[in-house]
Amino acid sequence: MSSSPRDQNQHQEVNQEEKADEKENKNEETKQEKPEKLMSEKKEEKKESWKDFIYNPRTGEFLGRTASSWGLIILFYLIFYGFLAAMFSLTMWVMLQTLDENVPKHQDRVANPGLVIRPHAAEISFNRSNPTNYNQYIQQLHDLLQHYNDSIQERNDLCLVGEYTEQDDEPMKKVCQFKRSILRQCSGLPDTTFGYAEGKPCIIIKMNRVIGLKPRGDPYINCTAKRDSPLQMQYFPSEGRLDKMFFPYYGKKAHPDYVQPLVAVKLLLSKEDYNIEQMVECKVEGSDLRNNDERDKYQGRVIFRVKVSE
Repeated sequence: MSSSPRDQNQHQEVNQEEKADEKENKNEETKQEKPEKLMSEKKEEKKESWKDFIYNPRTGEFLGRTASSWGLIILFYLIFYGFLAAMFSLTMWVMLQTLDENVPKHQDRVANPGLVIRPHAAEISFNRSNPTNYNQYIQQLHDLLQHYNDSIQERNDLCLVGEYTEQDDEPMKKVCQFKRSILRQCSGLPDTTFGYAEGKPCIIIKMNRVIGLKPRGDPYINCTAKRDSPLQMQYFPSEGRLDKMFFPYYGKKAHPDYVQPLVAVKLLLSKEDYNIEQMVECKVEGSDLRNNDERDKYQGRVIFRVKVSE
């Protein structure tokens, strides 16, 4: 049977629609393939670019530079840092030539020394009937006086009393004797408890070392109790004197065996003074050393408290 013209037209239209759908499908497939190809191409380019950055076989570059370029830049930095090291070494050498090995060029210590006490405590409190209360105090005093033992000090020189021991031209400075026995009742020799067992404790005062210090006058330590009635005290050496023969001090290297003079104060407390806190202030008197600087309460003076119970 022959088809009518209408049927033929309809068949042609269907074929054209199918062809159009096929084209659209092909276009969509090509559109989807293009981004995938681009992504893969970019990845390959990145891999190649990183490889070329590390080492490019075409130009012979390593990390973006040729061997000659790397050699020149390394040589430049070697010369540059070598020059800086040489300048630093030269500067240090010149500065060291201006220093004295015995005396610091810039001293951070003040010209007026401070005072310190042993036992090292701002408040000394103990029960005289209980040795465990004051054993730590007497141990500190024994440790301090080990360097002042008579057997050790007899190796040192007998110096002129009341005169400075100046020895600027001597490479190694001599040391003046300060025997432990000079402190008598506070030496720990006749009484190993330094008076703590009897309730009359000894306090040892020493002045900080200052290189080149030569105090004028006749320096001595004077202690006063901050209360209405005076507190009885006994000084060793007598009058709490700091003899000028122990000055000046030349530094640890030139004066390695130096010992500074000490003053011991024995507080003669009575039974009425027990269980009462005693505030005591000790100062350097009789010289040009300052003892009244409110900005530094330890310059030329020291304050401590003592409380003894039975």
